[in-house]
Amino acid sequence: MSSRFCAVVLYLMLGAGLPAHAQDTKVVPENAAQVQLSFSPLVKQTANTVVNVYADKRVERRSIYIDPFFEEFFGQQMPNRTERQSSLGSGVIVDTRGLVITNNHVIARADDIRVALADGREFPARVTFRDERLDLAVLRIEAKDARFDAMPVGDSDAVEVGDLVLAIGNPFGVGQTVTSGIVSGLARNRIGEGDFSYFIQTDASINPGNSGGALVNMKGELIGINTAILSRDGGSNGIGFAIPVNLVKVFVAAAEGGQPGFTRPYIGASFEPVTSDVAEALGLKIARGALVQKVVQDGPADKAGLKPGDIVIAVNGHSVEHPDALGYRLTTAGLGSTVKLTVARDGAEQEIALKLDQAPETRPKEERLIEGRNPFAGALVANLSPRLAEEMHLPTELQGVVIQDVTRGSPAARLGFERGDIVVNINGSTVRSTAELEAMLQDDPGLWRIEIERNGQRIRQFIR
Repeated sequence: MSSRFCAVVLYLMLGAGLPAHAQDTKVVPENAAQVQLSFSPLVKQTANTVVNVYADKRVERRSIYIDPFFEEFFGQQMPNRTERQSSLGSGVIVDTRGLVITNNHVIARADDIRVALADGREFPARVTFRDERLDLAVLRIEAKDARFDAMPVGDSDAVEVGDLVLAIGNPFGVGQTVTSGIVSGLARNRIGEGDFSYFIQTDASINPGNSGGALVNMKGELIGINTAILSRDGGSNGIGFAIPVNLVKVFVAAAEGGQPGFTRPYIGASFEPVTSDVAEALGLKIARGALVQKVVQDGPADKAGLKPGDIVIAVNGHSVEHPDALGYRLTTAGLGSTVKLTVARDGAEQEIALKLDQAPETRPKEERLIEGRNPFAGALVANLSPRLAEEMHLPTELQGVVIQDVTRGSPAARLGFERGDIVVNINGSTVRSTAELEAMLQDDPGLWRIEIERNGQRIRQFIR
């Protein structure tokens, strides 16, 4: 049954034997000859556009462990040995000039990157653009005047559950491998460690080494970048996830546009999921959408007329299942565009136009490296604005003074302060700016009472 079904959908892929008008529709084959087909033509069409990515990095390790006390006592450090670590992944050529898309975690901290094509050729490559939150990176193959086969880019918004797909990559370093399956789900979130959560789910086998490889539709078009799996033992259990290609398009456009980094639209509002209890209380039939929790005064959402308690259920006609889906829809719409939000308010739906732009720098950063005898010595601090919050991957509605960096071995580092900590209060006084913080630290109260905010939690410390 399953093999016959696979052959049937293969037929649908190729459209062989069908009239021209039927080749773009999903139909049942009419005879045995039409089901005895193969993925082979599609694989031959796409295989040379998927590359193996080899990323090497050099790390230093101690030859033997020496207590730091003895190193300090004798005034010298023991020599370290340098080791070479390698990671393996996949990538997809999306431009004939040698532009490759892969996952950021494949090439993170790499000193040397090489790509190998299915035809045996191998080239050095360099990272030209990357984003840790999206887990995407752009590589440029370094081959003068060379031209490469590139995979056509499809439309991930046209993907439907049940569509047949191929996953192409290099699992476990065994060489390029092709697996088949279907799209098992859309708009999956809460996957992986990053803050991007909008994935295509597939049961096509994806294993370590497939990361950065291609999820391909039956037209031979790229519809996703294979990124993650759910597994207890590291192997494929039929639950894999791919970043939709429509987000990849925006990412590549930012890279080609010379931007220093990938910028998401600033909304000036925070959202939470619509739970079943909330849906029941509001009289909604389905628990879906993004519930507006807070709106920043004079921000884009406020100017557009969005209010706390509103539920965003669609963007430009595309359904919004949860807040992560809203973020995806706004990001793929692109900076500078105006989107149409469908909002549920007081039991009725209405349309709201929202202009998308980058986060503003509402006040100067006024960076200061704290020095002297105080708990924050060695910390680089700055005034927080929506622009800086976006750069530091923090909620854009946060205010106050943020720690941008901490010098290794400094008093601030030893006390556990981290990048991204918000300095809220010192000895009962609210910290509003870096100038105020520096002035507060001139005193020596004997006992420092410090309150910071980290990952939405307030932390209080008493330091002598």
